[in-house]
Amino acid sequence: MHGRLVAAWVCAAAIVASAPFVQQLFTYVNEQYPRQSEALGLAATIVPTAAVALLALRRIRERRLLRYTMGALGIGVGAVYFRYADLAFTEAFHFTEYGVLAILFYRTWIGVDDWSILARPLLGGALVGSADEWVQWFIPIRAGEMRDVGLNVVAAACGLLVAVALDAPPRVRLALAPRSRTSVARWAGATAVTFALFFYSVHIGYDVHDPEIGSFRSNFTAEALARASRDRADRWRRDPPIELRRVGREDHYLTEGLWRVSQRDMAWESGDIARAWRENRILEKYFAPVLETATYADSAGHRWPAEQRADAAGRVAGTPTRSTTTAYAVPLYVWPSF
Repeated sequence: MHGRLVAAWVCAAAIVASAPFVQQLFTYVNEQYPRQSEALGLAATIVPTAAVALLALRRIRERRLLRYTMGALGIGVGAVYFRYADLAFTEAFHFTEYGVLAILFYRTWIGVDDWSILARPLLGGALVGSADEWVQWFIPIRAGEMRDVGLNVVAAACGLLVAVALDAPPRVRLALAPRSRTSVARWAGATAVTFALFFYSVHIGYDVHDPEIGSFRSNFTAEALARASRDRADRWRRDPPIELRRVGREDHYLTEGLWRVSQRDMAWESGDIARAWRENRILEKYFAPVLETATYADSAGHRWPAEQRADAAGRVAGTPTRSTTTAYAVPLYVWPSF
């Protein structure tokens, strides 16, 4: 058991540590082979899945109905989820990663005869999936969010079903043995804590209230935005963020500012001048260094030319632009007020 658990944790560590490099690999393939990139990405999922399915077919000699059903469910659920969740081909690779991880965790407890043999691998997938997305939130070229944690859990569940098809336990008792009860509680606790830390980092935000603009949702409080603005104005004069460092710590102030630049520009192009003006005022008041500084997204900076700003100001004159919005790149929630 010990050796198999070590193998599972090595696989888990590899999944988390490889996050920026896997994305770079897919980016490279997409740039070098744009017409074949999607097919290659899907092949990275389909080929291992097909190999496991063939292995299962060769190994199943008894209890065929149960094991064929589990294998078909594992592959079928994955295929349906991929089809209707509108996954990118890079996201489909999670089914390979977390499917293998679930199989390794399952084989760790293969001799256990209660339902912890199923609960612990699934909790292991959820724990690693939460840690994986939490780490990705700190990496410039990756973005972790709750939806992706759900994808990882579904992928682990599909892998677990295939694992049962490969090596079904003789029986599964509904009652947990005392030792299993303690183990499941520990795994559940570790998973809950990891997910809570991830959720707090990624999905807890703040409503920033401004007398001119209204209220908008941000990863930062108004005071934190002011501090970050002063810090980046000083720092970026010496070292502007003109290079996207693919491995390193993400600057979430810059990321949020660039997201608001994109929202402003899309609103302007769609003819929603009031919204474009409001987003521009948010940028001017809270993300001025992003407007003034050359970045990896635009070497000329992001401030509107004087003529465009004057045009926008004239077109919204007398039109209410103060509003409340909770829109953000990922779902953000604020602590309830009591």
